Amino acid sequence: MNSAAPPVLAEHNANLLLAALPPQEMARMLPALEQVKVDVGAVLCEPGDIIRHIYFPHDCLISLMAVAEGRMTLEVGLVGREGMLGATVALGHDTTQVRAVVQRAGSASRIDAGRLRIEFARNPALQRVLYRYTDALLAQAIQIAVCSRYHVLEARLARSLLVTRDRLQSDKFHLTHEFLAHALGVRRVGVTKAASALQQQGLINYSRGNIEILDPERLAAAACTCYEIVREAGAGVGAPVLV
Repeated sequence: MNSAAPPVLAEHNANLLLAALPPQEMARMLPALEQVKVDVGAVLCEPGDIIRHIYFPHDCLISLMAVAEGRMTLEVGLVGREGMLGATVALGHDTTQVRAVVQRAGSASRIDAGRLRIEFARNPALQRVLYRYTDALLAQAIQIAVCSRYHVLEARLARSLLVTRDRLQSDKFHLTHEFLAHALGVRRVGVTKAASALQQQGLINYSRGNIEILDPERLAAAACTCYEIVREAGAGVGAPVLV
């Protein structure tokens, strides 16, 4: 007897929230799910947009940006295969509160927001999963806000790189100075100086947006304590963590 999941189900189970659902509940949602591709730099929503679709990433990475006056930004969350984009639907919200930008291209499961509301209303297992995730997402946003106010840029950059590493399960990834400046809410020159300092210490290699983390343990020591808090919050909902 072959116990392997059907190919379509296996694809959607690449997302840890969907994989956490009981098989019978997942089977009921399956017809409403579609696999989509998202490109790097794509803006999936802006603050105030009507929530039409919910995304459950497989191997892509989505940055959640708070926006002030239409131009100033600060990353308040990062969504990978441990989470979802559009979690506030579970709390009864119809509009988005953040700008969602694809940081790494890849695939995701997508479901119509109206269909998710129906499933959420009748599915206790889905309720537990989404409530736990929204709580973790809020905890991360609060900690990142505190971090941005009180910690030096070099430590904040180290924290951001480590969280990205955990989400992607890789020591190598691509992030431009411009993207990091938007994410950290600083000027590009600040990112350049902070990245140079980490590189001079032998913690990372950074060239033309290509980042390689050379010494994760020492980079974690250089990061502020917010990294551990954010990592623990993510691990609480099944986020993968490299060790």
